[in-house]
Amino acid sequence: MRPAALVSGLALAGAIWIAPLNGWFGAAFPAHMLRHMMLVAVIPPLLVLGAPRLADRLALSPMVAAAVEFVVVWAWHLPGAYGLAFLESFGLVAEQASFLVAGLVVWAGCLRAEQPLLGAGGLLLTSMHMTLLGALIVLAPRDLYSEICGLAPDLGGQQLGGLLMLGIGTPIYLVAGLILTGRALGRTEERI
Repeated sequence: MRPAALVSGLALAGAIWIAPLNGWFGAAFPAHMLRHMMLVAVIPPLLVLGAPRLADRLALSPMVAAAVEFVVVWAWHLPGAYGLAFLESFGLVAEQASFLVAGLVVWAGCLRAEQPLLGAGGLLLTSMHMTLLGALIVLAPRDLYSEICGLAPDLGGQQLGGLLMLGIGTPIYLVAGLILTGRALGRTEERI
């Protein structure tokens, strides 16, 4: 067990709920996206590294875990689902809990994989779909969520949220995937 990683993950989880994120960004969507990215890309690897026994219980095949996260993340970014999370407390709890569980499943599966190259593949696949979703949100010609949430259109806020997704998720998954690839290549060299 690595207590520093575990404590950091738990502290960040608490901080994203205490911090007045809407006030920082002046809009709801970027604050929501920052919480989302913390729950799938930052907090879960810390918890997995800090509590490996728990991670072993959550670990799925890296590719299955990546597929689970893909479905969860993309489903909650459909306007109707986002509206449910924005307008209803139970929707927000369900969304945020599913983001955390999906993140834990991906990171447990990929970091705890018997074969680091499979773990790298799962993280790189996740990086690709997060990058695509972030780009779609940034490049959308109109605000996708304001109407269903009863808000004034805020394309700038949506674009900032998409940039947060790109700026946090893409590099974290990519770098972790490359580290696991390096480990796999190092094991191959040891065998030669």
